[in-house]
Amino acid sequence: MQFYTNQHKFYCGIDLHARKMYICILDSKGDVLVHRNMATNGEQFLHIIKPYREDIAVAVECIFTWYWIADLCRENEIPFILGHALYMKAIHGGKAKNDKVDSHKIAVLLKGGMMPTAYVYPSEMRATRDLLRRRTHFMRKRAELFAHIQNTGHQYNLDKPLGCIAKPKNREGLIERFPDKSVQKIIEIDLTMIEAYDEMLSKLEWNIVKTAKNHDPVSYTLLKTTPGVGRILGLTLLYEIENIARFPRVQDFVSYSRLIKCAKESNGKRYGSSGSKIGNAHLKWAFSQAAVHSLKYNEQGKKHLNRLTKKHGKGKALSILAHKIGRATYFILKNKAPFDREKFYGL
Repeated sequence: MQFYTNQHKFYCGIDLHARKMYICILDSKGDVLVHRNMATNGEQFLHIIKPYREDIAVAVECIFTWYWIADLCRENEIPFILGHALYMKAIHGGKAKNDKVDSHKIAVLLKGGMMPTAYVYPSEMRATRDLLRRRTHFMRKRAELFAHIQNTGHQYNLDKPLGCIAKPKNREGLIERFPDKSVQKIIEIDLTMIEAYDEMLSKLEWNIVKTAKNHDPVSYTLLKTTPGVGRILGLTLLYEIENIARFPRVQDFVSYSRLIKCAKESNGKRYGSSGSKIGNAHLKWAFSQAAVHSLKYNEQGKKHLNRLTKKHGKGKALSILAHKIGRATYFILKNKAPFDREKFYGL
């Protein structure tokens, strides 16, 4: 957990919503100078803080509406702090909770150096990152359609399994395998949606790859030298990490990627682990996928996994492999060097 500890003359805490924002401005003594509700209007916001622009910091909680105000503050050279939503217990754990109270709490946390910070992702790559996340959403919807077709086949106990229907050639004659006309219509609808997803995703991926080459082609190429990391996983890693320099240590990076469990201890006693939801879920998914894909056509990887499986079991072995790939990724980007197979597998 990192805190914003810089000192300023004025501190602005904002409880931000889609249409309204409650502003609280404190001076260095903690006295309330401004405390009011207003529309989410950039010009009006700048007008309100104008008397304090000489030295003011602005803080908001990390929710989906923070993009515009972060960009506005950057354009006007105003220090902007994005509060980590899960760490801001003072906001969510109070007895009384409303916009006025929350904005004051945010300002007080900022003034006291107790504002837990989240990363303010740069606007230049933000839209492409969100587009890539949207692509993952569509892929999961497409996978649900495949699962529904397979489940329908099990419902009617067909003579032969449907096989890998993700391959277009295996979908030929698929509708006719179901005897009931209504069931055939269900499968037809699913296949029509799958074909639409295939066409849309193909265009989407081409657009993302083209954009990625303009942002950071060197890092993208280096990431793809890692076993199991192809075009899509490389893009996911590139845009979710953005800048490896924001992680001082490899431990910080693997923690952010949800690849380790954090111990929960008190008075010398351990009470299991905590914080499983804190971190980047997209990086967790990418490294888990890379661990599985790294075994394909990779005898060294399979032998390495077998050694881990004998010691820890299959499920934990894959988690350890994902963790190792995460650590390797950190040093690939930090040192600007391709994946070292001999060092990774201990050859």
